[in-house]
Formats: sequence, C-alpha cells, structure tokens
Amino acid sequence: MEGHTSSITELAIVVVAALCCGLVMRYFRQPILLGYILAGAALGPSGFGFVENRDQVQLLAELGVLMLLFFIGMELQLRGLKSVWRIAVLTTAFQIAAGVIAMSLLGFYLDWPIALTVVLGFVVALSSTAIAIKMLEEIGEKGTRVGNVTIGILIAQDLAVIPMMLVVSAFHGEGSAITLQDVAKIGLSIAFLALLLVYLGRGRRLRLPFAKTIGRNADLTPLAGLAFCFGAAALSGLLDLSASYGAFLAGLVIGNSTSRRAMMHYTAPIQGVLLMVFFLTIGLLIDLQYIWDNIGIVVLIVTFVAILKTALNIVVIRVMGETWPRAFLSGVMLAQLGEFSFILAALGLTVGVISPDEHRLLVAVTVLSLMGSPFWLEAARRLHRIALLGITSGRETLRLTLGPEASALGRSGGRIGGWALLLARLLVGHKTVAPRERRSQDGGEPSQPSPANVLQAKPGGAEAD
Repeated sequence: MEGHTSSITELAIVVVAALCCGLVMRYFRQPILLGYILAGAALGPSGFGFVENRDQVQLLAELGVLMLLFFIGMELQLRGLKSVWRIAVLTTAFQIAAGVIAMSLLGFYLDWPIALTVVLGFVVALSSTAIAIKMLEEIGEKGTRVGNVTIGILIAQDLAVIPMMLVVSAFHGEGSAITLQDVAKIGLSIAFLALLLVYLGRGRRLRLPFAKTIGRNADLTPLAGLAFCFGAAALSGLLDLSASYGAFLAGLVIGNSTSRRAMMHYTAPIQGVLLMVFFLTIGLLIDLQYIWDNIGIVVLIVTFVAILKTALNIVVIRVMGETWPRAFLSGVMLAQLGEFSFILAALGLTVGVISPDEHRLLVAVTVLSLMGSPFWLEAARRLHRIALLGITSGRETLRLTLGPEASALGRSGGRIGGWALLLARLLVGHKTVAPRERRSQDGGEPSQPSPANVLQAKPGGAEAD
C-alpha cells in the first residue's frame, strides 16, 4: 500500500509539473511541448530526481509515438499538398540526401560505420512540425504562400519518416549492412504506401465498416479509433515491419474516410495525454550534467546544424522558383531538428547502431535546437533586415536589430533596469498584434510591401495551442 501511495504521489507531481510548465510556455507564446520537455528534465534523474525510473513511463511513451503517427496520418491533407507537391517533395528529398551525404563525409573522416552515418543523416534532415507551425502562426504567415510551402515540406518530411524508420529498423547493430530481404521488405512497404497515397489523393472518401453502427457515440468512437490504431500497429509488427508504419497507415485510412471529423474530435484528449507523456519522457532522457560537461560541443553542433540547414533550405526553395524573401522565411522555419529526430535516435539505440553516449548527445542537441528555434527566427529576420537595407552605421544597426528595445534602453539612460527591460523583451517578445497585410485577389497571398516593413513585423497575433 505504501508503494502504491508513492506511485500515485509521483504521478501527481509529474502531471502538475507538466501542467505548470505548459502554462508557462503558453504565457510566453511558445509551443507547449517545450514545457513538457522542461518538466521531464526537471523531474528526471539529472534534475530534482522525483522520477528516477524511466521505465515506468516508457510504455506510455511508446504508445504516444504510435498515437503521434496515427494523428499525423489522420490530419494529412493530401489535397492541400497538391499545389506545392513538387517543391515539397524535391526539397525534402534534397534535405535527406544532403544530410546523409554530409554525415557520410564526416563519418569517412572519423571512421564511422555506414549505419551510423545514415541514422545521423536522417536525424539532421528532419524539422519540427509543431515548432514551425507555431512560428508561422506567430508571425501571421500560416495562410500565405510561405506558410503553404513550409507546411507542404513538413508534410513531405512526415511521409518520409516512415521509410526512414523502416531503414533504421533493418540495421542489426553497429557495422551491419542491410540484406536483400530487408531491401525487398522496405521496397514493398514504400510501394504500398505510395499506391495508397495516390488512391486517397483522388479525393475519394472511404466508408469504414463500423461507421454506421458506431455513428458519433462518445464512448465507442474513441475506442474504435484506438483499436484501429493499435490493431494495425500490432499487425505491422507481426509482419516484421515497424509498428509505427501500421499506426500511420491506420491514421491515413481514417483521415480519408467519412468518420474523420468525429474520430479526431473524440480521440484528441487521449492523444494530448499520451503526447504529453512522450515529450515528458524525452525530458527524462536529458542528462543535464552531460550537457554541462559538453556544453561547448553541444552548442557548436546546434549552431552548425541551424546555419547549414537554413542556408541549404533557402537555396533549394529559391531554386524551386520561390522569391528570396519567401525562401528566406521558409528556410529559417525549417532550421531546427524535429520530434521524429528523437524517435529515430531511440530506434538507432535500440538496434545497436547508436551508442548510449551518442544518443545522449543527439537528445541534447535536438532539445536545444527545438528550444532555440524562436530566437533563431527572430535573430535571422533582424539580421536579414540589416543586409537588405545596407546599413553601415553602428547606431542604425543597433536600432534596426533591436527595434523598439533600443528606444526603451535609451529612455532608461543605460541603467541596469533598462538593460533588464531590453533582455526581457528580446527573450519574451512583445504581446502585440502583427500588422495586417493586404491580400491580393487570388486569395491568401499578401501584397509585396517594402523589405523594412516586412522584417520589422514582430511575432504576434492570437495565441494558438
């Protein structure tokens, strides 16, 4: 009884901490998932130590991964991808190829096995859907051409995750090679997924066999969704494929059926809880002492990855026909690593491709990359403003880089309070509404204002979860 009470106490602490950190992130207009990661880091073995046994939440975290892929499949709008499919698919293919090639060159110098370079290339290529969409909402670009291109690329990346997971699962340890049987299995899985996407992309709505019986019953609908998700995942596992592959296919089928809206509505709360556990588990994996002991190399890798991904994304999107301002914004939005980077790293650790130390490094780099994304966007936009306007004066550079914060500092007379106000505004940002942009008659594309007006717009707008 005493042990049972202790477990309930730990559960209460975890839930309250996740809620508090989520509220803090919402107040600062940051993605709530970052709050869950921070809660896990604070409660884990390297924090206050309230949760010392990570295995207690490992099963729920694995269920969270399945639900994440299940919901991505349900939310996937293939019709919305049609207008930007070319740029989305080609950009994603280039990102993956560039990531693998870059890691292969580094691995050749450091004598890494091929399996490790492939996994690292996959991890680096992906971006965070949740973070990128949140930033698009904050700067008012979600419904514009920039938003459509960025979201299209993110959708293409989500689709590419499934083949990536199949490839990583096919590795059987450090230095191992993929057999012909593995190649055939991966090829058939990708071919089946491609055929299903083509079929569903025609706009046909499937009618599930249980849809008429269940209807919109609040009790049976979420249960049917979970049964479909975990049943498909189990069947995929029995066929020696990734369980995530089956969960994604289940979501894809339901998302293109007549039951889509009801299923998403009734299973959303379950998804929210399981995803909270998933990101909380990521926080539990963070080794704060390891980050502190290796802070130099971690920050160096995060910065290098952000710069490299931003530059490559801008160039590729520009080559695909977008204007430089649009390519710049989309490229910066996709600079961070993604949620699936954690999953691929964990999968690499499970099959023996990645060592525990390498896994800790990847977790640290991915977490810092996610948390630094809003600041990277703001810094990049302000520096881009300076480059566009050709500023040479130091005072003018300071004014354009810091914007209103420089005026606040000037009024304070340079005292400590003024510097504190400046730092707070740089870190938190203003809670102002971004100016509305005029829309053209073709529906959704903003008119072309001057570079200074575009880049001076601060992130703002209505809060979104």
